[in-house]
Amino acid sequence: MSTKIYSENYQNFLELLRNARKDARMTQKEVAQLLGKPQSYVSKCESGERRVDVIELKYFARAYNKPMSYFYND
Repeated sequence: MSTKIYSENYQNFLELLRNARKDARMTQKEVAQLLGKPQSYVSKCESGERRVDVIELKYFARAYNKPMSYFYND
């Protein structure tokens, strides 16, 4: 039996985070350079290995030209 680390809502958020980057036609490396972070930072955020806080989300949203509301759904 597999155990999910994150809630379904957070897993949906991670999918939106990956999709936003793909919609922006950017690689993880390009995003990392824009944010001044290593590529592994973007990878870990997208995979859920590292949780994304609201301030970091603001930077991702700007990089992808998305409103913050894009990343959550009710």
